[in-house]
Amino acid sequence: MKYLDNEQNTKEPEHDSKPGYIKMKKFYFVMLLLALVIAAAGITTVVLSLGEKAVVTESEQRADFSKLYAAYDALVSEYYKDLDTGDLVNGAIDGMFTALEDPYSVYMNEEEAASFQQSISSSFEGIGAEIQQMDDRIMVVTPIKGSPAEEAGIKPNDIILTVDGKSLQGMSSSEAVLLIRGEKGTTVQLEIERNGSSTPLKISIVRDTIPIDTVYGELGEDGIAKIQITSFSEHTSSELVTLLNEYSEKGMKGIVLDLRQNPGGLLEEVKKIASLFVPNGEIIYEIEHKNGTIDKVTSSNSNNIDIPLVVLIDSGSASASEILAGAVSQSAEIPLVGVTSFGKGTVQTAKTFTDGSNIKYTIDKWLTPNGSWIHEKGIEPTYKVELPSYANLTMINPDSKLEEGTNSDEVKTAQEMLKALGYELEEANGYFDASTIEATKAFQQKENLEVNGIVTGETTNALMNAVRTLIQENDTQMQKAVEVLQGELAK
Repeated sequence: MKYLDNEQNTKEPEHDSKPGYIKMKKFYFVMLLLALVIAAAGITTVVLSLGEKAVVTESEQRADFSKLYAAYDALVSEYYKDLDTGDLVNGAIDGMFTALEDPYSVYMNEEEAASFQQSISSSFEGIGAEIQQMDDRIMVVTPIKGSPAEEAGIKPNDIILTVDGKSLQGMSSSEAVLLIRGEKGTTVQLEIERNGSSTPLKISIVRDTIPIDTVYGELGEDGIAKIQITSFSEHTSSELVTLLNEYSEKGMKGIVLDLRQNPGGLLEEVKKIASLFVPNGEIIYEIEHKNGTIDKVTSSNSNNIDIPLVVLIDSGSASASEILAGAVSQSAEIPLVGVTSFGKGTVQTAKTFTDGSNIKYTIDKWLTPNGSWIHEKGIEPTYKVELPSYANLTMINPDSKLEEGTNSDEVKTAQEMLKALGYELEEANGYFDASTIEATKAFQQKENLEVNGIVTGETTNALMNAVRTLIQENDTQMQKAVEVLQGELAK
């Protein structure tokens, strides 16, 4: 199975003051692993690709790996504590993948692999956020639509510093997932570093069941369908076809396909969906293999949907989302609206071992129909449209008590929220002054809350919910997409 995802199971290389030493140490562990596997399996001949390809016989590999066998034997027999040889093997494989310096190639033990499989094929219990490791830290790619993470105000590019007080520094994303996920109804506290905030944010989130649905939509009275694909999992294409058929029977005239905050998913699913809109025989994407050869993947659907379409993208649209955006844009001349996409241009495959552990690794580059590699560049929209500035405001911790005389970044955020909602303040400077008190009281009165001029608890939650609603009502990117679509319908 091939994947194009920005998943919670990606891993960046570790950093150390002596990188050469660390890499060599990991190389030895890797070679030890290979030697043990070869010996255990009774393999007499094996081909290793280490720069130049070479055929290595059993006698030759024993000589080459003698130091590694000696190191392994020394540890097992002489180390001052009893060792789990399985841990040594897992560490060797993990080191091999770390040495690749590829954030999308990773080894997962049995527990981590099970977690990964859940994320692409079934519901799970947790907070609902796609994460990946970047520069030895855990970064949020995007919260899942309707998830506890989204409701709590988690945003793309947030850095998760701690989980229930435990630092994530140096952890792989698959290790972090095991700490973040948990049973429905339990609470997890995250410490978040967010651009624009000088102090970490503490966010408590109640875990819930994260649904497997990936397609959401609504059909307006004007015949315009607004359809969002949140990821590409096993049933996404069938979900989309079902919804399109339903809307078609109700008089659908045009579609806005929303790929914002979509981190990617399964390659086969995006091929099926792209074929709905890209004319038969036209290129959906190209695959560039290690040897430089290129395969062109074309649309195989001779019965395309023949109604106007506009696609929304943003910085959280990654991988499979970018394949779809590039395909419809370059092979079907469908306009894109939003901001530059994430920029992930590689393809991964996964293999599972008999013990349930798993490896996921990069095997190819993918290119857009015109042969462009968008890796770390992203796809540019046809119409560049930013969301309102208040859409980027940080959240406020409901446990904080912001009152007269308080001076902090959270006060400034509260002031900017109140201003966005239309309340008058003298200045949003982070100091809780008399005008902030009056604006808060006016907000509390409108929301039927205790009128005390203090931002905390219910007032904080109501304030953030009001801003969230404001963002939805003033979605400038969606408004532009509808405008462009209406122009197509008028032709």
